[in-house]
Amino acid sequence: MEAVIISCGTELVTGQCVDTNSAWLSEQLTAQGVRVVEHITIGDDIEDIRDAVRWSLDRAELVIITGGLGPTGDDLTREGIAAAIGQPLEESADALGRIRAFFERWRREMPESNRIQAMIPKGCTVIPNPRGTAPGIAYQNGTRRLYSLPGVPAEMREMFEAAIRPTLRSSLGDACMLGARLLCYGISEAKLGEAIADLMARGRNPLVGTTASNAILTVRVLARGDDAESARRLLDADCNEIRRRVGRVVFGEDDETLQDAVAALLIEQHKTIATAESCTGGLLAKRLTDIAGSSAYFLRGYVTYSNESKTQLLGVSAELISELGAASEAVAKAMAVGCQRAAGSDFALSITGIAGPGGGTPPEKPIGLVYVGLADSAGVTVHRFLMGEHLTRAEIRDRTCKSAINLLRLRLLSDR
Repeated sequence: MEAVIISCGTELVTGQCVDTNSAWLSEQLTAQGVRVVEHITIGDDIEDIRDAVRWSLDRAELVIITGGLGPTGDDLTREGIAAAIGQPLEESADALGRIRAFFERWRREMPESNRIQAMIPKGCTVIPNPRGTAPGIAYQNGTRRLYSLPGVPAEMREMFEAAIRPTLRSSLGDACMLGARLLCYGISEAKLGEAIADLMARGRNPLVGTTASNAILTVRVLARGDDAESARRLLDADCNEIRRRVGRVVFGEDDETLQDAVAALLIEQHKTIATAESCTGGLLAKRLTDIAGSSAYFLRGYVTYSNESKTQLLGVSAELISELGAASEAVAKAMAVGCQRAAGSDFALSITGIAGPGGGTPPEKPIGLVYVGLADSAGVTVHRFLMGEHLTRAEIRDRTCKSAINLLRLRLLSDR
């Protein structure tokens, strides 16, 4: 079964509000084995709604509309559906009774404007709304089905669960689609694509694709099966193959973060960490302590932003800073060593660099130049990163912290 989702609202097409309903509905439909082929967002215009509904009913067996069922003059979804199916609006006694009952529960008089919400296109049925005044609309023509739900997310979701999901389950049987997201760091999107190119072939099951956001690459795997067990077998096989090909580049799944992965390893190995930061200003320590239970592994963090603080708190030689500058390999090394010694931790991460937007002296020290030091019982290593002058200050700091955490993750994995 294929589906089209239509979102109605001028506030959506103008960017004043973000459409979260379509994403949620797509996730639910996909899990049921329904293939969502289109998202359509339109403003509050009867002709546009009419045309979108007509096109969608021609395109797919299932159409779900959200929004435009309120009591105000810009709520025109009812009229648009009526025009699309060539039927007049009629007042539904059932819908009107439910609306009146809603106000009675709150001991309020129903405004006359709410009466419009009881107008339903002829030939359609009412979907009850237990959380609000706007009833939904259901329409069927042969194998084509349309459902119109309120745009309020809580109302829409409850009505979907009560009225639409059971119908889909009875129509689709045990058909199932399962998905996974493998999160990667430390590889370019091009190289990742090359490594799994054959798995991304069009028309293949599972469907595999990649996306990039804030330096995190996500491999999306979507498996379709006649039942949950067969879908799970296909999904697991591809996920295992992707992990085999790219190895430790994969740090987690779904909503995991790099700090989640590092926290689990530190706790598993009973290791501790301390941090010394300059250009990231404590952001690294924050991320490592965002995790519940971080007191098991995080000892302390130093924000040594000034040169003097690097000397006073970490024992970095003032002469070294004067000679090479704070953004240098030697200073990053001294910071990591001094941090580990002062904290008595198993590991220490240090960060120093130029986050911008000023302060760079290209080509030797451009904006985005960062050094990350990692000290442990075996010694200290320093990694040089050029984040890129095109990035904003926030982006440079974000990617620097991710790179530092990833270095620690790889180091911990080497001990396994």
